[in-house]
Parts: sequence; structure tokens; C-alpha cells
Amino acid sequence: MQPLFIGDVQGCAVELGELLDRGSREFGQNLELWIVGDLINRGPRNTQALERVREFIDAGRGHYVLGNHELSLLGVALGTREMGPLDTFGEILDGPDAGEWVEWLRRRPIAVEGRLGGQPFLMVHASVHPEWNIEEALRYAGRIEKRLGNADLDVTRDFLHSANAEHPDRDRLGRMTRCRSVSPSGEWSSQEPDAARVPWHRAWRAHKHRYGIVYGHWATQGLHCAPGLRGLDSGCVHHGRGRDTTLTAWLPDPDDGDAFAIPDKNFWQVPAKRAYWAEIRKDGEGA
Repeated sequence: MQPLFIGDVQGCAVELGELLDRGSREFGQNLELWIVGDLINRGPRNTQALERVREFIDAGRGHYVLGNHELSLLGVALGTREMGPLDTFGEILDGPDAGEWVEWLRRRPIAVEGRLGGQPFLMVHASVHPEWNIEEALRYAGRIEKRLGNADLDVTRDFLHSANAEHPDRDRLGRMTRCRSVSPSGEWSSQEPDAARVPWHRAWRAHKHRYGIVYGHWATQGLHCAPGLRGLDSGCVHHGRGRDTTLTAWLPDPDDGDAFAIPDKNFWQVPAKRAYWAEIRKDGEGA
């Protein structure tokens, strides 16, 4: 199978469609889709993006981890969060299949493991603790997934509503879906690195782990290609925010024993079709 990893789509379904159509033309049924989370929100075509990805998952050729924007949708749906002025997933929650989509999203994983040429890797939306090995990350993700997908909605609701300080797994969920930087002691923050914090992946690399990580979430960082790391959020939905942006896909050689080596030219990028950010701001300010 040829893996196709795609960065944060955030409702930019037209650009997603171009990548999927090209991949299907070139690899047919051998195409395997990996989505790093934040498939929805901020952009205009959230339901369409979900439908395209679900086709691959239902066919057994897709993997999709939850990001912070999927968690925002679940929070609104379950009453633990208010709809924000810049949120665009109302089309999902107002649609006839809202309940089905909420249940489907509740059961998506937080982390997924795989192998490229025998090398293990983890796909997660934002980060892992710098000290975690892949088994630890998957164990914590599994515990979180049981709470998010629990048959009793009150369990999920209470978990989403709890503060990070109140529940260790809630804190781990925040780290895995929102983190950008860490302190010397390993405490995570969603903020950009500064004098007191370094990029999470710099601290992670210092531990010389033997697995790779594919992630998204960090649009201002852009495409991040480093040994053992592929950060794929090139900020497609932020087009019109003072820069030109793209939707990025990574197509590593599945038989390459060192797929995470650099330099790496195995990328496809589709330019954003519209100045999405200006549209979002205009709509949000009018809300």
C-alpha cells in the first residue's frame, strides 16, 4: 500500500479532493489514507471533508486521529462548550446526520501506529510527551479513547468538561491535541516557544527515540521535515492571513528503511483556493 499522509484540512474539502483524486489516479486501490486530525472547522465544507475521508476508512484503507477541532465539535454537541464565532462546524451539527457524525467522531482514535520499511511510527494530531516511548503513547491514547467513546454519554461529557489538573488523562489529551511547546520540566503549552519553552519536538528528539512521528496542528510553523518527524500543517485554511498557504500531503516510500530521513522530496502540495481566513474573520465578526 502507498500511504498518503495529509495535514490539517479544516474544511478545505476542494483541496483535499485534489490530493485524493490524484492519489487514486496514481495508486488506485493501493492508496492508504492517513489524516492527522483537524479535518474540520474554520473552512467551508466540513461535511464533504468528513464524507471523503470516511469512504477510505469504511473501505479499510484509512486512518484518522482526532484533533482539537474535532474535540471542539464534540464539546458543543455534548454541551460542555459554547459555539465560537469562528467555528464553522455548525453545518455538521445542524445537518440531518448530526447524531451519526457525533457518534462516529467519538470513536476515532487519538493516536495510530504504523510502519514504514520496518520503522515504527506514530500519527498524532499535536505532540507526545518528550519522554514517552511509542507503547506509552498508545497506552495513554487507548485510555482516552475509552472515555471519549464510552457508551454512557455522561462519561464522555464529564471527561471533556474536566480540567487538565483534575484528571491526568485529560491533561494527556490536551498534550496530544493542542501542544506546541514544553518547559524544561516537560509541562506542555499550546503557545509558541519562547524564552521559557522549547518546541515539543526538540525536547522529544533529545531522547533519541527509535520511532517516528507524523503530526499536524502547528500552522505557523508550516511544513516541518526533520529526522524522525513530519509536521504536515501548512495552514491551508489560513490563506489570506498575510501569506499564501497550501494543503500538504506526504507520500513516503513504504519500503524505505529510513523513510524519515532528510532531505525528503516526497510531498504534494495544493495551493489554497480562496482567502479563507479573511472570509472567516468577516463571518465571525458578524456573528
